[in-house]
Amino acid sequence: MVRKIWQYACLGMVAIGLASLLANAVPSLTAQPDNTGIILDLKGPVTPTSAEYLSREIALAGTNGTDLVIIEIDTPGGLVTSMMDIVKSILGSDVPVVTYVSPQGSRSASAGLYIMYSAHVSAMAPATNTGAATPVELGGGGGGEPFEPPVDTAPEEDDTGDSAPADDEAGEDVPADEEAAPSGDQAPASETPALANDDAMRAKVINDSVAYIRSLAEKRGRNADWAESAVRDAASVTANEALDLGVIDLVADDLDDLLAQIDGMVVETATGEVTISTADIQLTRVEPQFWEKILGFFADPNVAAILLSLGTLGITAEIWNPGSIFPGALGLLCLMLAFYSFSILPHNALFFGFMAVGVILIVLEAYTPTFGISGLAGLALFGSGLYFLFPDQFRISPVVIITILAFTGAFLAMVLIAIVRSRSHRPLTGAENIRKLEGSVVEWNNEKGTGLVLVDGETWKARSKAPLKAGDRIKVVEIDGLVLDVKPVQNNSASLSRFMPGLGSQNS
Repeated sequence: MVRKIWQYACLGMVAIGLASLLANAVPSLTAQPDNTGIILDLKGPVTPTSAEYLSREIALAGTNGTDLVIIEIDTPGGLVTSMMDIVKSILGSDVPVVTYVSPQGSRSASAGLYIMYSAHVSAMAPATNTGAATPVELGGGGGGEPFEPPVDTAPEEDDTGDSAPADDEAGEDVPADEEAAPSGDQAPASETPALANDDAMRAKVINDSVAYIRSLAEKRGRNADWAESAVRDAASVTANEALDLGVIDLVADDLDDLLAQIDGMVVETATGEVTISTADIQLTRVEPQFWEKILGFFADPNVAAILLSLGTLGITAEIWNPGSIFPGALGLLCLMLAFYSFSILPHNALFFGFMAVGVILIVLEAYTPTFGISGLAGLALFGSGLYFLFPDQFRISPVVIITILAFTGAFLAMVLIAIVRSRSHRPLTGAENIRKLEGSVVEWNNEKGTGLVLVDGETWKARSKAPLKAGDRIKVVEIDGLVLDVKPVQNNSASLSRFMPGLGSQNS
């Protein structure tokens, strides 16, 4: 019996081995499709996390033999360094990359425009827009200027339209100044009108961005002049306008329409010309990794505002009640996550200062109560700082701001109520606690005018000028060290005898 079991076991192992060999040697009955493609998402700000995700998947597409990469875009912009990483990956790809601003109602602003210009095929859905690619340094970190449309275009920008140095143009104004100077005097070179440091830096950033996007436009055969206006003047266009201007290659209603229109297009990749074929193509949507989704979640301005508020409340609660540990630890964690968000989001340091002053005023309310004046002023500064902290396209939702202020105000109100209550009741310790309390006589010596009294559950030495006896009610007048000055409670029995006739005769 045992021998048969071993025989069956050996036959089973041999069968499994043969099946494995056949599976490797014989093609699968379900043949793989000839055309494969992947769909990637660029949703939200362009951050180092999204750049790593897109760059990795574009590189893997070439390694895995993928025939097409489609990037669906809906972004307000982001960091220049992250944008350049994505552009480099697209330019170096041997697989055609198609950018598609989708779904309807989406946008591809600021850094998104550069990514669109670098793609082999650029498309937009109806009711979408693109442009506003002016770089503005608003205090965001991360090693690069965030791309955002400016509030007002500096007049010096128009003078830096060409590649000539700004000093050459400024030098043309020197003769006008020389007319006012005495004849024969030569103005020092340092007095020659020149761009201020901030203006010069801005001009350098603008000109560098113009040259960068023009190079992408020339490589892909797109409208370079409009691209320059998008950088210098923050110009924006709709999908149909972009198609008419030659900014994009096509407008597609949906993904199927996009695949139908790009079928047969010939594009130039890093390894040469490639004809796009979308017939019977099998598309797979590749999601970011789990940790990339988490970091992407923290790149939301609304999340950053909530984390900053929670962190501030936690630290404030720890300051108000030292030793609590949990509020302080939670607040510190939230602040670290909030600072990560600020490192990848463009923000205005001035309004961050507003928020800091607001927090200081809220904390001071607990130590120097002003009946809410300091706390309300702190809330106002904190709320205005939150609203203007990020530029327009990254602005925090007013609903989030109102909710944060409501919770912060409720927290402040509870603290104020606790402070008022603590000041309204009598002292709990010390001489102020004993003074004016009532008690009863335990024993008394009228000759010496001293004895023992029971006050607030404790036996004290006492003295009084009035005669007393055991059981009499007394009231503390003053405290002298460990001796109480007391006096009898007047008319206590008389007031009670009106309601209880016989009480006075019993006590007398």
